[in-house]
Amino acid sequence: MLRNKVTMLYLAKNISVVIGLVLIWRGIWYVLDGLDKLIFDGSHIWSAFGGIILGLIILYLPDKDLKEIEKL
Repeated sequence: MLRNKVTMLYLAKNISVVIGLVLIWRGIWYVLDGLDKLIFDGSHIWSAFGGIILGLIILYLPDKDLKEIEKL
């Protein structure tokens, strides 16, 4: 019985973390879409290229390599 409570508590905690992370990313996504409309007049191509470049820089900076991409 105690094991079931611990397992259910663990599950509930992890599900709440996942839901929280999804909501944060959803909010970030909407903010970036708003900036895309404001700055680039809704043209997604420039913000997409900017996102790719920024993502590569963020992956490169800590280790000075892009080995994280190899894991995909």
